[in-house]
Amino acid sequence: MLTQEIDKALEVLRDGGVILYPTDTIWGLGCDATNSTAVKKLLDIKRRPAEKSLIILLDTDNKLAAYVNDIPDVAYDLIEYAEKPLTLIFDGAKNLAPEVINADGSVGIRIVKHDFCTALVQRFRKPVVSTSANLSGQPSPATFDDISEEILSAVDLVVDFEQELRAPKTPSTIMKLGAGGQFSFIRK
Repeated sequence: MLTQEIDKALEVLRDGGVILYPTDTIWGLGCDATNSTAVKKLLDIKRRPAEKSLIILLDTDNKLAAYVNDIPDVAYDLIEYAEKPLTLIFDGAKNLAPEVINADGSVGIRIVKHDFCTALVQRFRKPVVSTSANLSGQPSPATFDDISEEILSAVDLVVDFEQELRAPKTPSTIMKLGAGGQFSFIRK
């Protein structure tokens, strides 16, 4: 079942579509982070202003250099030792759709540790956008049942995996990394 759902999601991502999928945190809306048209479609579904930044998922920290110019050494330690999902904001984003990159040139990246997401990103061979599956300004969904009908009907694929889980999930911790390894918490 997992493999079939990944195959369906890959087809949608490759066609520039938007998926609703389980992550290591809350349910997310996702698309190809390098495809500007797909990112605009995702932002329209979410009714989110383009200037608000997005998070991307990678399956391994070995791929960071493909999307970030400067990676402080502390980033690798933070990723390795994080006990809960951690999104790091890096300066100098590159090779992504402009809509994914923040106005200051930064991007939020999470190295995902989740059966579905890890396999999806690994097989897709590109980063996948991950933003909460809610309309902008509305509460983030703690479970699949909290996702609005408007979101469910707007996406190209609702992944049929982990929908039955009822334990509420929370968003990731977000840390901003600066030059020389300086860091600050954006969300704990």
